[in-house]
Amino acid sequence: MSIRELDDLLGLLDHSVAIKEGKVEVKDEAKLRSNIYRLAEISALGSGIQQGLARYLTRLIAQSLGIIPSSIHDLYIARGKGKVEPNFTVPAINLRALSFDSAQAVFKAAIKLNAGAFIFEIARSEMGYTDQRPSEYTTNILAAGIAEGFKGPVFIQGDHFQVSAKKFAVDSDTELNILRELIKEAVAAGFYNIDVDTSTLVDLSKATIPEQQYNNTSLSAMFTALIRSLEPKGVCISVGGEIGEVGGHNSTEEELRAYMDGFNSELKKLDEKAIGLSKISIQTGTSHGGVVLPDGSIAKVSVDFDTLLKLSRIARKDYGMGGAVQHGASTLPEDAFGKFVEAEATEVHLATNFQNMLFDRLPEDLRAEMYRFLDEKKAGDRKPDMTDEQFYYKVRKNAVGPFKKQVWNMPAEMKAEIRNAWEDQFVKLFNYLAVVNTKDIVDQTIKPVVVEPKLNDYVSGFGSDADISDLAD
Repeated sequence: MSIRELDDLLGLLDHSVAIKEGKVEVKDEAKLRSNIYRLAEISALGSGIQQGLARYLTRLIAQSLGIIPSSIHDLYIARGKGKVEPNFTVPAINLRALSFDSAQAVFKAAIKLNAGAFIFEIARSEMGYTDQRPSEYTTNILAAGIAEGFKGPVFIQGDHFQVSAKKFAVDSDTELNILRELIKEAVAAGFYNIDVDTSTLVDLSKATIPEQQYNNTSLSAMFTALIRSLEPKGVCISVGGEIGEVGGHNSTEEELRAYMDGFNSELKKLDEKAIGLSKISIQTGTSHGGVVLPDGSIAKVSVDFDTLLKLSRIARKDYGMGGAVQHGASTLPEDAFGKFVEAEATEVHLATNFQNMLFDRLPEDLRAEMYRFLDEKKAGDRKPDMTDEQFYYKVRKNAVGPFKKQVWNMPAEMKAEIRNAWEDQFVKLFNYLAVVNTKDIVDQTIKPVVVEPKLNDYVSGFGSDADISDLAD
């Protein structure tokens, strides 16, 4: 560890933290909370050894304060066994832009409502267009937890760790190795919840459902076995599978059973003692980001809540999982969210609306600059019949990474306004999804394990995908 670089970082924290005999000692938590944003900023915008040390130090500090990256596996399995009632739905929140600020809003809402069952997640695709690798994402979340005085397990998840069907068809070994390396990187960064998504390889041309699901089940099992081999001592990573791509036809009981039976059989071949899945993602009629109408509004969709309820119950009763997971829901009308609880959904994934709230509140000149960038860089995505509203809505996520610095450096009062809007939204969602007072359930079912991070994992460079255009969010 570079002593000079470390001293510089401790100075940025106004010496509220000391390192003694290799251990973190928090000397002034109030002072630390008001200065931790400096490490998040270096993590997001810095480079080299200082950036890596900022991420490493943030994790050490967080864990010393009892803010511990954890797996939600045991809670979901308890739900599958009937020890926890299926009367709440865990929000899995994708934070794309201003992740430190938006995570602060999540923690504020959680503390206010005594909520504990919520997940922070980022998809393989989002890592690409937001320029946000796993260790940076973890740093944003943990630094926000420090800033807000949160204590307890923090669930950080790799969403849609997905195989590109396009790349797989050209060079399957290379594509699978990219995902293997991403899983290793994510686990090292404290992602103890991973959604393996090989549903892109479902082949509907095959005669039977088990044959259609074969690539999906066998590769899901292979990646699950890899995850189990990477687990830190005492941690059972929560692994989720997926039956079919979001945006495709609605899932069926036959598909669920074919997937789970095939998966369990394949996993047993690889490792007879390996623990399986804690949840299963299904399709019920939604799509990522919603469908945008010419005037820029979002088309109404009809969610098949009956299928969600039926498959959640089968997942619990017959396979011991927490239940079914709903994707692509953040742009649904607010009165729909309570129905996920009624349908006993284990988890619901939310992303696009939080991004919409940010873009609606950006300074006009910055938003115009981002749109000019998109006009040039994403012109190939503009269909002849698209309105400007449809085009920008579809592609503006691709401006998040290139404009990360400008968004981070917005005036403090403007960022505070955005945080407050997000906090209000998270309070609503936590109430709709009935995760109020779930901190008690989390405390009963989750026993956090402090994993000592390895410095080399934070100062070694990681690659990124050159093309993530066909991957889901």
